[in-house]
Amino acid sequence: MNTTAVHNEAPVVLAAQGLVKRFGGITATNNVTLNLRQGARHALIGPNGAGKTTLINLLTGVLEPTEGSITLEGQDITRLAPHQCVQRGMVRTFQINQLFDSLTPMETLALTVSQKQGLGGKWWQKLGARAAVNERCEQLLEQFHLTAVMAEPTRVLAYGKRRLLEIAIALACEPRVLLLDEPVAGVPAGEREELLQTVAALPADVSVLLIEHDMDLVFSFANRMTVLVNGTVLTEGDPDTIANDPQVKAVYLGHGEDAHV
Repeated sequence: MNTTAVHNEAPVVLAAQGLVKRFGGITATNNVTLNLRQGARHALIGPNGAGKTTLINLLTGVLEPTEGSITLEGQDITRLAPHQCVQRGMVRTFQINQLFDSLTPMETLALTVSQKQGLGGKWWQKLGARAAVNERCEQLLEQFHLTAVMAEPTRVLAYGKRRLLEIAIALACEPRVLLLDEPVAGVPAGEREELLQTVAALPADVSVLLIEHDMDLVFSFANRMTVLVNGTVLTEGDPDTIANDPQVKAVYLGHGEDAHV
């Protein structure tokens, strides 16, 4: 209980206020307000067609809202492009999951870390010669259980390792807000546990918004949950409150295997 109380007093880092998105006569996002607090583990759930993807696309600059506003650490980012949102500290795994198949995990991370440190295209000239880049890459490889495959081409990696590399790349961008877009989707059962443990061990100072089909992951990871239905916020609360909410059970959780986030 104390953890939740502290969490609810933490400053808001990402705020959506009255977001509306219309596509012709269809309202995909209907007056959504969402506050992501510093250090949060916040899950966004709801049945298929609830508007989760549209909302995330609005938050990350892929779509412009018809109405409403978005602020990141107090700065208005409502009309910013996705790369500008990344520069300001908000990174989405979906945005950077197109891995370079011919590069190794070490090379991929070196490229990302070098760009973050302002070295640009010089990363490849003396790979490993830059101590700061090399050290950060080694930290990430170890943190995401990639050390054993660091020199293998990405195309030969197991799918779970590719997903781990995607999250490592996101963390290499030094986000203050990380949007995890279905991190275990498509990952075989034998590779899921490693990925779940890694997600659980993400840095405490990074505020995370999770979108995920796997309810076991959602309820074990999140300390706050927002339920979307038909583009509207149905309710929000801690996991116990959401799990026992009659409305949530009726429209979502009670649907069993057919109820995907």
